[in-house]
Amino acid sequence: MRLRVVKHQNMNDKQNNKPKKVLGRGLAALLEDADDNTSANIVQQVLEVANFSEIDIDSIEVNTFQPRTDFDEQALKELSESIKVQGIIQPITVRKLADNRFQIISGERRFRASRLAGLTHIPAYIRTADDQQMLEMALIENIQRQDLNSIEVALSYQRLLSECNLKQEELGERVGKDRTTVNNYLRLLKLPPDIQIGIRDGKISMGHAKTLINVDNIDTQLAIFKRIIEEELSVRKAEELVRMLNQDKKSSTKKIPSISYEIERVQSKLSSHFGTKISIKSDDNNKGEIKIPFLSAEDLNRILEILNL
Repeated sequence: MRLRVVKHQNMNDKQNNKPKKVLGRGLAALLEDADDNTSANIVQQVLEVANFSEIDIDSIEVNTFQPRTDFDEQALKELSESIKVQGIIQPITVRKLADNRFQIISGERRFRASRLAGLTHIPAYIRTADDQQMLEMALIENIQRQDLNSIEVALSYQRLLSECNLKQEELGERVGKDRTTVNNYLRLLKLPPDIQIGIRDGKISMGHAKTLINVDNIDTQLAIFKRIIEEELSVRKAEELVRMLNQDKKSSTKKIPSISYEIERVQSKLSSHFGTKISIKSDDNNKGEIKIPFLSAEDLNRILEILNL
């Protein structure tokens, strides 16, 4: 025998036809299936727990610790149009300064788009933070959004290490990345400025950049970087090019056979014997020359006497 559970409607619900409180379309959507009393209670809890407030947009200043350096104007316009229709889905986060002034911790892109949309007030979470906490929160929040370019991420990691006094292990824990990943980003900052700009502007990928890091010579790095762009090389093709160049380098710097040690020993003995720096050059066929420099006619006669000439 089956039992059917029937949900009874509270009679008070029919009597309470008060309009719902709206705090932006995002929160309203979450509450649209709740009754009026429940909705009001949830709103009150959100306000109390999150210290949520509608802030005059003119009382907010931008974050001086903002790691993002590029704001795509077209993307801002698109977000602005969305805000006009949907409202602010996710409030920004600010810290209170003084005299009803606030500074953005995170959400500058939403703030800019809201201004563009003509909003006079914007929903915000208000937090208490000193400058170091402010920097750390701003950097980590932006990194976790995953829309920063690789150079901006690398610079953010560097600032967390240097300005927030974090160790690489601590940094990895904060941003949810292993130490190798963090280190790969930090190594990008050792590349020449032209290549860093290329990464920032999307001319080459993170994969291309990691390949270039393995090249020791800056001129070679720049030459490969130029070829990657001009020939539109894939990461795999770039890796093959670097591998080939490294092999050629090893071949060209191949050590002369064991006789080189003997030549060096003889060169040292002759220099000591003649009282001047002797140089010996030898090729792969063990052919070469000995150079005995002299500083004056007297010095030459001295050397000739040693040679019994």
